[in-house]
Amino acid sequence: MKKHQIILVSSLVFALLFYKEALGVNLGIFGIFLTAMICFLYQDRFVSRTHLILVITSVLSSIAFAWYGDFPSFLALALSVLFLQFKTQHNEIKILQIFPLIFLNGIASLGRIFIFSQWLPKKEVKNDTLKKFIAYLFIPTLFLVLFFTVYSFGSDHFSSLFKDYTLDIDLPVLFLISMVGFYISFSFWNYWVPEISFQYNSKLNNDFDSSVKNNHKNTFSFLDLDFERRSGEITLLLLNAMLLVFIATYNYEQFFESSEISKLSADTHERVNAVIFSIIMAVGVILFYFKSGFNFDEKAARLKNLSKIWIALNIVLIISALLKNAEYVSFFGLTYKRLGVFAFLILAVIGLVLTFYKIVKQKTNAFLFNKMVWFFYGTILLCSYINWGNLITTYNIAVNKGVEPYFLFELNFNDEQRATYFRTLKNETITKQYHNENSILSHKNDSFLSKALYYEFVDTQTK
Repeated sequence: MKKHQIILVSSLVFALLFYKEALGVNLGIFGIFLTAMICFLYQDRFVSRTHLILVITSVLSSIAFAWYGDFPSFLALALSVLFLQFKTQHNEIKILQIFPLIFLNGIASLGRIFIFSQWLPKKEVKNDTLKKFIAYLFIPTLFLVLFFTVYSFGSDHFSSLFKDYTLDIDLPVLFLISMVGFYISFSFWNYWVPEISFQYNSKLNNDFDSSVKNNHKNTFSFLDLDFERRSGEITLLLLNAMLLVFIATYNYEQFFESSEISKLSADTHERVNAVIFSIIMAVGVILFYFKSGFNFDEKAARLKNLSKIWIALNIVLIISALLKNAEYVSFFGLTYKRLGVFAFLILAVIGLVLTFYKIVKQKTNAFLFNKMVWFFYGTILLCSYINWGNLITTYNIAVNKGVEPYFLFELNFNDEQRATYFRTLKNETITKQYHNENSILSHKNDSFLSKALYYEFVDTQTK
């Protein structure tokens, strides 16, 4: 299939799926359709395991959105399909570039649609064009109309098949949906990668080129390499000493100093925020000193060792924060935010481990960001595939923490567990107030393409 045919077919499928429909199963179907089209049209470009993994995650993310229909599953679906398309079409370009390219094409497509030479085939008008029109369209249509008129006079039932039917189509809505589908399909199948992306791509490589390895340049014109190296050693030595003191006081306040339960929430937030800023600055310090020459400087052994100690101490700090967050959960139960803190701190540990690997293996700063994109993507997939609302509800009920009716009501996709718990309370006021059976029934009554399939399997008899 040619590019313009793919765009038009995708636009037609989009219009059929989304005409007078809300987001639901239809977006999941559209995601699977795009994935299948990529596999069918560009199967010869599937040269690595990454392509196979992205095909699987694209299908699973499409199913996840059809099931839940929430923002995490939407984000997982969008990233999965876009990553698959990007890695299939331009496998040599680093995945980091996909984010500015999405933004750029979202704007550029509004004008590029009218540059017909880029996506429509060039065809010369031949002399037999009029003959084809007359032979293939005009004459068959003429005979069809004539015989239809004759048959209509001969049979009332035949005539009524066409006279008694009214085409119920909202043309403005259909036109709008078709335009949206065409814009999305055009941007997806005919996206633009500017030349500067290919030129800049080499700067995002995981490894340094030979020119950097053999040419150590100082960062500041007024400091030569010896002074800069010694400055880094002094800086990291002082930072390690200060961080060591901070870890000691941080852990003493957390685990040995008594504090009121009412202040536990505020204390936890303050300490976790301090850890977050510490990790960001820690990685920033490492990236500053090991952006180029010091990776290969034989005299920078002390600087590297101090950096490794710095990373290890920050990991100890993260473990302390994880324990503090776990203590918070033991007192008050799980919430989305507390799970988010666990996720962020685990990603921070991964980031520091990759930073350590970067120093040992003499990798570029871009290496860290190239790898972290995939870990963030994996986190998004995990968020979209698992029913966290149900998990929080089940855990909190089991430990009898964080089971306030309003809180449980605000969690997503926990309807059966929440209803069962409310029934055990034997409080009809709570049941009526926080037990929205009508909302579940309204989801069940949605048209198939607009459904979130999760609600199809919620047993309303327990409500």
